[in-house]
Parts: sequence; C-alpha cells; structure tokens
Amino acid sequence: MRGLNGKIGIVAGGGRGIGAATARRLAEEGAHVVSGDIMGEWAVEVADAIKAAGGKALGVALDGTSPESQSAIVQAALDEFGGLDFYHSNLAGGTEGDIDALNCSLEVLEKSFAINAKSHFIATQAALPVLLERGGGAMIYTSSGAASGGSPWQVAYPMTKNAIHALARHVASKWGKEGIRANVVCPGVVLTEAVKIHMTDAQVDAALRRVPHQRLGHPNDLAAIIAFLASDDGAWVNGQVWHVNGGMQMRD
Repeated sequence: MRGLNGKIGIVAGGGRGIGAATARRLAEEGAHVVSGDIMGEWAVEVADAIKAAGGKALGVALDGTSPESQSAIVQAALDEFGGLDFYHSNLAGGTEGDIDALNCSLEVLEKSFAINAKSHFIATQAALPVLLERGGGAMIYTSSGAASGGSPWQVAYPMTKNAIHALARHVASKWGKEGIRANVVCPGVVLTEAVKIHMTDAQVDAALRRVPHQRLGHPNDLAAIIAFLASDDGAWVNGQVWHVNGGMQMRD
C-alpha cells in the first residue's frame, strides 16, 4: 500500500487477535509499530516476532483505561521512532455478566463503558495533539457489528461500542481540515484466539450459516482494512464506519 513505509503507528490491544495481526501487517508494509496490550508480555512477543522478520517494532504494557498509560505509549512512539502518524485503538472487553437491560448490573455497564468507550476517548486525547502537531494523521477505532446489529442477549457491549462511532465522527468533523482522518471498523465473527476458546463448534456452525460467505473472518481480514485506512491509499476516507463481516450485516 502507498505511504506506509516509514510511517509510525500505535496498535493498542496489539497483543493477540486482530491487533496482533494488524501490527504484523503494518510492519510488513514498512511501518514502525508500537504494540501495546494490558498483557505487556504479549505485546513484547508480537514486537519481537516483527523484529525477527526484519521489521521495526516495540512492545509495551498498556492499560487503555489509564490516561497515564495512554500518554506513555504515545511517548514511547516518539522516543523510539521519532513521531506518530496513526493510532489504531483496538480495545475491547468487559462482557462477563452482560445480559439484557433489566438484568445487567450497573457495575457491568460501567466496566464495559470504561473498556469499550472511555479507553478510545483517552487514546484520542493522548494521540491527537501529536498528530495535529505533525500536520495530520489517522485515528482508527475498532468497534463491533454488535453495535448496530441488535443483540437480545446483551446490552452493555453494544451500547458502549456504539459510542465509538460518535467519537470518530466528532474527530473527523472537528479536525478533518487539519489533516486528521478518523474511521471505525466493525468486525463480524472473526476467529481470533479468544473467539475460538469461547465459541462452541455449534455456535461457529450457526454463525457460518448466517453469513453469505464461504467462511468466517480471520484477523488478517481486518488487518488489511486497518492498514488501508492508515495508508495514503485511504487518504479520502474520513468519518466512516466500515462493516467487515463477510456480508452478515449489509448496510448503506
């Protein structure tokens, strides 16, 4: 892809799954990558593998809900590579105990909000000033198909993921004239390590029956889209929510 070679980016939630695949793809395209994860050792493993393959990467521990930790990963990019051109905020979690609106506790809702919405807001506050000073850049957020699909079995996760869409459109409309692009990717059923553990074979088969495709998603499917949005090839995409789901949800 055009314009990724030598670019500097952060992948938050880059230790496993979509984030790890994205860090690897970006490095393959020539970007310098800082991978951050609440499991710091996972981020280091990803960075070490990238470096072993000839790329440039750094792995650090990241608590996405902490302003201090978010500021630290931005500073790590500046210290290690001398700048920042894009930030991929791939943070998610807090689904345990998330059920319907009459039975979901406030504690579960607040935890989900912290991980699935607040963390992306804090990431924006940490990264955006650096991108503006550099003359522009890209914020790329991971949401979920659950944010718009309607989920009778859970309420907090879809609610809080949907907030990311408003955040991205705010950033795009407020700072687009200053060179900032902000976009969202909404994965469908992607067979990450976590999904493979938590979904039964019957659930996987049921998901495959619902999707008008020959297979379910792989982390590399999302990595390709995120790399595009970070690249110069994605320069005219701004304020958009892209559903990458094999056609499970078909939307205008």
